[in-house]
Amino acid sequence: MILCFGSINLDLIFPLPVLPQRGQTVLGRAMRVEPGGKGANQAAAAARDGARVLFAGAVGADVFADQALVHLREAGVELSRVVAADISTGCAAICVDSDGNNQIAVASGANLLARADQVEDALLVRGTTLLVQGETDLGETATMIRRARAGGARVVLNLAPAAPLAEDALREVDYLVINEDEGEAVGRRFGAEGSAAGLFAALGVATIVTRGEQGLEAATKEGVLQMPAHKVTVVDTTAAGDCFTGVLAAGLDRGLALREALHRANVAAALCCGKAGSQGSLPLAADTDVALRGQGRA
Repeated sequence: MILCFGSINLDLIFPLPVLPQRGQTVLGRAMRVEPGGKGANQAAAAARDGARVLFAGAVGADVFADQALVHLREAGVELSRVVAADISTGCAAICVDSDGNNQIAVASGANLLARADQVEDALLVRGTTLLVQGETDLGETATMIRRARAGGARVVLNLAPAAPLAEDALREVDYLVINEDEGEAVGRRFGAEGSAAGLFAALGVATIVTRGEQGLEAATKEGVLQMPAHKVTVVDTTAAGDCFTGVLAAGLDRGLALREALHRANVAAALCCGKAGSQGSLPLAADTDVALRGQGRA
């Protein structure tokens, strides 16, 4: 089982011809509203890939809450550990240009009130994969990681954004997933190169650095692995990183070797880039299976 402790947002998506520069207003034709948030995106991606997922987080006592949970419910994610807080539901404004590049502003809202004690110790045991990100209170996230480590659960951390999570908690994760910019930020913090190999050497944690169209690099005690990107016509990259992390967690949770889990996540993230939206762009397991068979892999 995957237990995801993370953020839940409602995304306001603005397709634009170009991304606005400082002080500039760019007009678009229409706006879409879609569930989002890194935690919810990753949970939905894992569930769509076939994992059993339990979510712990917080939404507000407002009209956005039900809309923000729609795709999690549709994907079969268990929401019994999601609480309603007396504050606004998390919300993101996402600008996407014609090449699929994006700029994102987030109001965290209820996400900052998600608490580790929403999850009982009995769930943080061997056989559980804890999936966490950087969009909830860092102290609560660190507590979840420590409790999961004590209970024998696997921990997958997507440190996005690259916030200053407590060093002891960071060193206790099994897999650290970050993009290039986040890797550079973490590297500066620890006086290391921002590459997967540099961060693994500094932290002693298996590290995966995603590089968009340049593929990915992973470093573990077995060595360094590089994997090219799966080719696709890019429409929208908004949820690609979350798709990758969720599908990676799903693969690891069901016992795939790291290389195979990375390959599956790599292909799923590429498929995600081929569709517009956030959670609405996440592929089903069957879609990823078809793409893998097209590469001669099941």
